[in-house]
Amino acid sequence: MAKKSSSPWSVKIASFLFLSFLCAGVFAAWAQTSSPGSPAEKENRSAGQPSLSGGDPTIFIYHHFGDKRYPTTNVSEENFREQMRYLAENGYQVLPLAEVVRSLRARLPLPAKAAVITIDDGYRSIYTVAWPILKSHGFPFTVFLYVEGIEKKYSNYLSWDEIREMQAAGVDFQDHSFSHQRLADWPLDWSEQKYREWIRADLARGVALLSERLGRRPRFFAIPYGEYNAIVREEAEVMGYDAVFTQDPGALSNATDPFLVPREPILGKEWSTLAHFVKVLGRSDLPVAGLTPGISPRAQASSSRFGARVLHPERYDSTSYGIYVSELGWRKAEIDATGFVSTEYGLPLTRRLNRVMISAREKGSNRTAVRFWLLMKPRPQEAGTPPGAPPF
Repeated sequence: MAKKSSSPWSVKIASFLFLSFLCAGVFAAWAQTSSPGSPAEKENRSAGQPSLSGGDPTIFIYHHFGDKRYPTTNVSEENFREQMRYLAENGYQVLPLAEVVRSLRARLPLPAKAAVITIDDGYRSIYTVAWPILKSHGFPFTVFLYVEGIEKKYSNYLSWDEIREMQAAGVDFQDHSFSHQRLADWPLDWSEQKYREWIRADLARGVALLSERLGRRPRFFAIPYGEYNAIVREEAEVMGYDAVFTQDPGALSNATDPFLVPREPILGKEWSTLAHFVKVLGRSDLPVAGLTPGISPRAQASSSRFGARVLHPERYDSTSYGIYVSELGWRKAEIDATGFVSTEYGLPLTRRLNRVMISAREKGSNRTAVRFWLLMKPRPQEAGTPPGAPPF
């Protein structure tokens, strides 16, 4: 008996469900792992001090523009105009992503009042809403493309013709993977070799298609959902990208790892406001080493001590250190004679995903300095289900 083909309506419904899954997944991860403000920020507010602009350079990440169908990953057209106008009227340099990557890789100084605009996935509202606004200011920007969605002509996505038109006008397009899977989901029954091969195959497919469609190999990679572990980072570096981008909040400095570059998400109700935009512009990077626990998978569930060694402790108020773990909450942290800032929670991690943040207040400027990183636990998968597959 011949297999019955899918109707056009079933294809449209499947596409809609998949898009909804992507948007819900992005925001659900953020709702579980983000924080309302660091201890240093809270102390500044309680003392009546305003948020200070002019921190270290900030890379922003956007998704939808002026599209109320996706409220958790959308920024209104009005808010986006207001944010871009703020940058223009307050002396910020909006830099091409490639320029920032060159500085990060060479460990060169970065300008203090600078921002970078990035957009993930490749939704059509980039073409209809964001691009005209960005053109009016002459701001460069980068779009990280979900390759399979564009190749299969999913509704609400850019077409290759629109992408090539924008590219010819100077818009930068880079890689967001082929299949937009959750690359940090390592099934417990997979060997490390099988897991690495799965990541490698998806990245290679996206690179090949982008190279074919746009005439040049992508140099930068934005991790789908911002979810990573040490193996995802390593495989992305081996693939030959010049830089890899997360969705961890934070600013940039010449101590930023080019293969785990933070980006500030602008999305949803609160995080798409001008107030939030200005607040994160005022943050600084907190250079650290020796993350505890680190980002290696399968070794984090039993951790009760959280911390890192601050590379320049003389820059910060020693009484202002705090640590936040999304599952466990805030704790005041102590710094020892070696510069290691830590706190004990005494509780195991049970969630699949946690973000850890160390924060401090800079001496003199009172700016909040932060450094985030992500902890991912492996999770069992149903037999035959690839990691991160949509539930339909």
